[in-house]
Amino acid sequence: MTSSCSLSRPQHLFFFFFLFVPFLSLGQQISVDINSAIWEFPSNPLCLSQQSNFAKSSQFSKNLDSLVSSIPSLKSNTYNFYSLSVGSISDQERVEAIGICNRVVNRVDCLNCIAQAAVNLTTMYCPQHRGAYVRATKCMFRYSDKPIFGKLETSPVLEAPNPSNATGDRNEFIRLQSELLNRLRSMAASGGSKRKYAQGTDPGSPPYTTFFGAVQCTPDLSEKDCNDCLSYGFSNATKGRVGIRWFCPSCNFQIESDLRFFLLDSEYEPDPKPGNDKVKIIIATVCSVIGFAIIAVFLYFFMTRNRRTAKQRHEGKDLEELMIKDAQLLQLDFDTIRLATNDFSRDNQLGEGGFGAVYKGVLDYGEEIAVKRLSMKSGQGDNEFINEVSLVAKLQHRNLVRLLGFCLQGEERILIYEFFKNTSLDHYIFDSNRRMILDWETRYRIISGVARGLLYLHEDSRFKIVHRDMKASNVLLDDAMNPKIADFGMAKLFDTDQTSQTRFTSKVAGTYGYMAPEYAMSGEFSVKTDVFSFGVLVLEIIKGKKNNWSPEEDSSLFLLSYVSE
Repeated sequence: MTSSCSLSRPQHLFFFFFLFVPFLSLGQQISVDINSAIWEFPSNPLCLSQQSNFAKSSQFSKNLDSLVSSIPSLKSNTYNFYSLSVGSISDQERVEAIGICNRVVNRVDCLNCIAQAAVNLTTMYCPQHRGAYVRATKCMFRYSDKPIFGKLETSPVLEAPNPSNATGDRNEFIRLQSELLNRLRSMAASGGSKRKYAQGTDPGSPPYTTFFGAVQCTPDLSEKDCNDCLSYGFSNATKGRVGIRWFCPSCNFQIESDLRFFLLDSEYEPDPKPGNDKVKIIIATVCSVIGFAIIAVFLYFFMTRNRRTAKQRHEGKDLEELMIKDAQLLQLDFDTIRLATNDFSRDNQLGEGGFGAVYKGVLDYGEEIAVKRLSMKSGQGDNEFINEVSLVAKLQHRNLVRLLGFCLQGEERILIYEFFKNTSLDHYIFDSNRRMILDWETRYRIISGVARGLLYLHEDSRFKIVHRDMKASNVLLDDAMNPKIADFGMAKLFDTDQTSQTRFTSKVAGTYGYMAPEYAMSGEFSVKTDVFSFGVLVLEIIKGKKNNWSPEEDSSLFLLSYVSE
């Protein structure tokens, strides 16, 4: 299984940065008119001076002409990436070329842009040059007499920073921008051989509420080279600007804190589903020869005996498309996760719940992750998996745990979250020694953070959500002891105008002791259900005792009744 300005809506809002006017030097900063939102570039393309010219009658000239003239006749593809060559690998007159477009450009416009860029570059701007490079409004095109397929190239560099410096805490601004870019870098680098692209958002640094980011590599690069290229760009780009766009031949990125300069590509053409047209034709032909009767019998037998497997495969396919389209999540294969968790060893296990266990994992490039492996024996495992992905992937708040990726393979259902060394709140407040770390200021910060997270779920998010399982073990703590609400498997979605209403369920799920009485007894739930659980959690944080704690042996009093007394 294979693994995201004028104020008008068209595609030019997203990338005004590729005006069809390339640049002269190996690294330039471009002036920006913030009022008109036009990103102006120098007026000349780059003709590679280190590569000598060729005669019009040479074989290289014929090969280059053949390559350029063939572009309009190419079949457009939804990946917006084209690699072309004319001449044998051993031929010194061989020409190699790469064309790629921005993610939001449709396939027809992309191919037209590359074709026009190639003609202009070879006939108007850099005639008789054995290598040249140009960026246009929607695309990039480069060619060379040297091998360029799968080769990392970070020069020349084009940088377009917003002229406005960030206000507020500059260090925090840069840190949060870097976190978003590094997350997107990992996602893009792990893409396939046809597209390496990722985009997304993260909470910003005041006064900027949200950061918008997009990164892209030419997909002929290896995962390591894509990582290296973007890392080079991140480290060398101008820091502390409200927005910046950075380009080199092998990769590019953009990060903005002003939505006017960034269009989330919600309307781009989706990637095609895995498959091969020729194989489909062959299969269809064979099936027609075999006969519909035999096929019908086989399908009936297969579906009746493997209904559960077919259902899981269907759900997995739909879910994979959902996650890639809506959330730009990292997809890892099962072997990678098994290696990262030391084959799900007990030493790596962080905890275990009704739907499965959570493990610490370390990816091969050093990033630590939390791996939630849903139990294959749990009848609710798939439902919880779908619930968590469909909800958490769309939520963005500093007090909610962030979903990084997933794995679907056979019956395996695995979620990948950001990892927190401090684990969960219950490891502190219920431990007599570790509880001493939590002074009153820290406890207040934890309570306030959980409250902000719940308020976001109930009132401020795009989706109004009731968590239904608020408890100490579902509150994770980062390095600064800031709380992150986790585990949305029990969560329920409300319409935006229904959060004040109640619902009923015949399947009461959650943790006794945290449940509101009306929910535990009759299945009635609303936002008040979470508020009750939050109140119990606050008492546990203040008292440092579990809700089933009793002040005396054989006493009928527990924490809630003890406090009310």
